[in-house]
Amino acid sequence: MLKRLLSHDLPRSRALAVALMLIVAVLLVVPFAFPGSKSLNVAAKVLIFIVLVASYDLLLGYTGIVSFAHTMFFGIGAYGVAIASSRMGAGWDALAVGIVLALALSLVLSLVIGLFSLRVRAIFYAMITLAVASAFQTLASQLSEFTGGEDGLTFRVPEVLSPSFEPFEEEILGVLIDGRIISYYLLFVVAVVLVLLMLRIVNSPFGRVLQAIRENDFRAEAIGYRTVVYRTLSNVLSALFATLAGCMLAVWLRYNGPDTSLSFEIMLDILLIVVIGGMGTIYGAVIGSALFVLAQNYLQDLMRLGAGAVEGLPVISELVSPDRWLLWLGVLFVLCVYHFPSGIVGRLRQRVQAAVR
Repeated sequence: MLKRLLSHDLPRSRALAVALMLIVAVLLVVPFAFPGSKSLNVAAKVLIFIVLVASYDLLLGYTGIVSFAHTMFFGIGAYGVAIASSRMGAGWDALAVGIVLALALSLVLSLVIGLFSLRVRAIFYAMITLAVASAFQTLASQLSEFTGGEDGLTFRVPEVLSPSFEPFEEEILGVLIDGRIISYYLLFVVAVVLVLLMLRIVNSPFGRVLQAIRENDFRAEAIGYRTVVYRTLSNVLSALFATLAGCMLAVWLRYNGPDTSLSFEIMLDILLIVVIGGMGTIYGAVIGSALFVLAQNYLQDLMRLGAGAVEGLPVISELVSPDRWLLWLGVLFVLCVYHFPSGIVGRLRQRVQAAVR
């Protein structure tokens, strides 16, 4: 049953399996084990980034295509929900319309970009996608009548997902259930379903062809596969999953703006997470997203504790100052790349293969 659920793509490492089960278990019990708005926001961000990074890995890790337009599709999903909800009002019909229209727009754009640009190789395609993403971000900022401009859009969600909604009068396990917790578990279920769906795609015959194209597209074309078609389909699927991740973000924040979903910083975060977790593996998106988001949100707090412990030491206290948390985040990233050149998941699997030999 578990093998079928994971599309016969098992972790193949005891340490990796334990890490994945731990991450899923913690995400499942966060509202009760770690009550508080910050922990809930961090866990929700982990779920959103797992879907977003896995969708990008479908393009980069499995097909070998470098694209900088991934946040554009992420933003389309977020803006689809935001615009529909702000104009139609709070309701499931507004969410449905926003999601469907966002998916339709992403489908058309990814298809056009794929058909007209994927014939261009390597860095040239990456530059085309960067130009398209930059143009879309500028367009979103200027069309203030629809997108709210730089201020973005704040909207209401269905009452069940609203923080003011409280279905039970009494607390459950010491926590009062409200619409915020219901929203979180909605995100959890959607993230699990989408990750399992992506696992199914990459382990299907279609996914094997994508990996063949990644390894040697000339040979793949020589044995009869139309590589442009497969690369375009990979681009479309990746864009659609990124759009759904954007919809998840909008539902959770009840707000969207250019810097929230279209920022190039998000694209850099995606690339970092893919490298940390391991390219060409959906599990890498889970491990990498959890580690990166936790470091991004809690490293500064840990450094604040460390700064208090070494207060009075002139050089050390400056080095561990909370204001320098980005420096240490960069150091952690360099150490991850140095010790795990194939990503954490790749390294763990290599150790198992070496032990078998």
